[in-house]
Amino acid sequence: MGQHQSSIEARQRILSACVKFFIRQGFYKTTISEILEEAKVSCSTFQNLFKNKYGVLFDLTEFMFDSQFAAARSISEKDLKPVYVYAVETAIQMTLSELNENLREIYVEAYSDNDTTEYIFRRTSVELKKIFSDYNPGYSEGDFYELEIGTAGIMRNYMARKCDQYFTLERKLERFLEMSMKVYNVPKDEREEVIAFVLKIDIRKTANQIMQRLFKSLAMNFGFELGEKM
Repeated sequence: MGQHQSSIEARQRILSACVKFFIRQGFYKTTISEILEEAKVSCSTFQNLFKNKYGVLFDLTEFMFDSQFAAARSISEKDLKPVYVYAVETAIQMTLSELNENLREIYVEAYSDNDTTEYIFRRTSVELKKIFSDYNPGYSEGDFYELEIGTAGIMRNYMARKCDQYFTLERKLERFLEMSMKVYNVPKDEREEVIAFVLKIDIRKTANQIMQRLFKSLAMNFGFELGEKM
């Protein structure tokens, strides 16, 4: 019992240290030695519990996806059709990666690592079936899982590619939403309406609100001080 409790506490300290460093300085710059020193654990303890940084990334991804989508839904209009909610949520996620480089790293790695991508595919396919079933009668959750593999790849590559004066955020959102909704057989006229709706939103302001809520939730859940405004 004592050893079990000790492992639980060590796991929590590692999670707290990793998430704090990932948010403050980025996934790539965070070193194992920093984590071990902050969490006060040995290398063997860390490897037994998580193996590497990607083991921590799985826990973080799980929490972030649940938190950000819940926050996005709370900001979205309550009477929006599901396809509009999907567009707003994905647009916010993509915008978050433009507002904060450390979040960009976390998202890109989450969409790259085998374990975290499998979690994303399975979690998202359930939601996609609810959203797009009317456009795809007879499609199973497995069908949406297979489609999500493709659209998640587009999401990952678009988040990794920084916006510039030619490929603006608005252009990026328009391109992604057009391609993803086309995959899910949303009619052209409705795609145009949804995209126009998203582009009218002050997406940077909305995403910034989500980001601040997300940081506070991460600090509370993983037990570290948020410090100065991110």
